[in-house]
Amino acid sequence: MPSMKSFLVALILLAAPALPFAAERPEQAAAAPVPGGEVDKPAAHAEHGIPQKAEPLAHDRFITNSMLVTWIVALALILFARYATRQMREVPSGAQNLWEWLVESLYDFLEGIIGQDLVKKTFWFFATVFIFILFTTGFGLIPGVGTIGWGAQGEHGFDVMRPLLRGGNADLNMTAAMAMLFFFFWTVWALQANGVKGFFLHLFGPKGESTGALKLLLVVIFFLVGFLEVFSILFRPVSLSFRLFGNIFAGENMLEAMANLVPGLGWLLPVPFYFMELLVGLVQALVFMLLTAVFTMLICMHEEGQEKAHH
Repeated sequence: MPSMKSFLVALILLAAPALPFAAERPEQAAAAPVPGGEVDKPAAHAEHGIPQKAEPLAHDRFITNSMLVTWIVALALILFARYATRQMREVPSGAQNLWEWLVESLYDFLEGIIGQDLVKKTFWFFATVFIFILFTTGFGLIPGVGTIGWGAQGEHGFDVMRPLLRGGNADLNMTAAMAMLFFFFWTVWALQANGVKGFFLHLFGPKGESTGALKLLLVVIFFLVGFLEVFSILFRPVSLSFRLFGNIFAGENMLEAMANLVPGLGWLLPVPFYFMELLVGLVQALVFMLLTAVFTMLICMHEEGQEKAHH
């Protein structure tokens, strides 16, 4: 069962960036070179900054440069995990020691937040999301990502119009796919923990103990508050996806601006910001994991009074 869960997460994460969330700008469509052909309308000047839409790598427009990055990162993580665990030893060393330290640290960290019972059921998802976001963001900072690809010779050198690689988390399709995947599993875990009746009571049922007219008033109030809670739950995938996308996309655009700020020093100015983006990648991976874990804890854990009511 754990292997099937991991395979499901990997399959959806790898295929998800093809979803058409970002619309292509007309001027970009006119200036983009067609594979195997010529540029129909060359741009008068190269547009600085990273385009919001991932660029397709083939005529079918399905495989994009951000999808290629997610495949590379996922394959590298799978191969490293297999390499680190090929010969398990009681006293770990080398790759096994690094992998066990990462997994055990995440497990202990999440156990202290969402509890022992819930972490056993959900750790596989939260750990996968954290590790994937962290290493995908780090891969996007490797020199050559976003600067190697197809383009044309411009006034100030070769201008890359269609990069071969693009940061995976700088694509809204990728972040939205992870958020919607979490929303699906959140619903499954909530129904498993509460049942259908308990799930709706958690959203619309009155909290606390009261009698008489006060109880009737609380029933009406909490029923109305339940609709606000539903809107809040439905908005969570949007906030999760745009928070991660916005931070990573803004960071990569900042590196692009620093590289073009002073001619001749494009290799030096972005260096301090690279270290800052590494920290941002770690923070964003933690934020995404913590928010999803807390959202799950809030719906799956109950107060003693509620547990007695359910039973």
